[in-house]
Amino acid sequence: MTDTVLTRVAALKALPIGELKGQWRRLFEREPPPFNRRYLESRLAYRIQELAYGGLKPDSMARLQALADQLGDGARPRRQGSKSRPVAGTQLVREWQGVEHRVTVTDGGFLHAGKPYRSLSAIANAITGTRWNGLVFFGLKSQRAP
Repeated sequence: MTDTVLTRVAALKALPIGELKGQWRRLFEREPPPFNRRYLESRLAYRIQELAYGGLKPDSMARLQALADQLGDGARPRRQGSKSRPVAGTQLVREWQGVEHRVTVTDGGFLHAGKPYRSLSAIANAITGTRWNGLVFFGLKSQRAP
């Protein structure tokens, strides 16, 4: 049985996307989500193994259900913060057209030229007069995708 499962999982990489979606329909008995190939492959690999070896243990399922119940009405939890947002008190410095601009990160947003802002993008817009990604403008994020 293990060889069959391993063979099926390994074969996923070589399948055309149409066949991956067909397998999704057979294994999940519903239409595949509109996600990328890598997601489909990983979920299909898990499902093949789940059907062959069994799913989560009952105590794991109970723990997950308890965690879901804590969320209440099914609303998604809000993110607590961003990895790219500097800590309060940080000073960001950017020179634009020969003028140095300083931004102070606060608990609730940002402070530039004595005026509070909710986002770095709004500050970048105020400085340049055009739309910018604030993280890119202040050098906190690369313009190129990773």
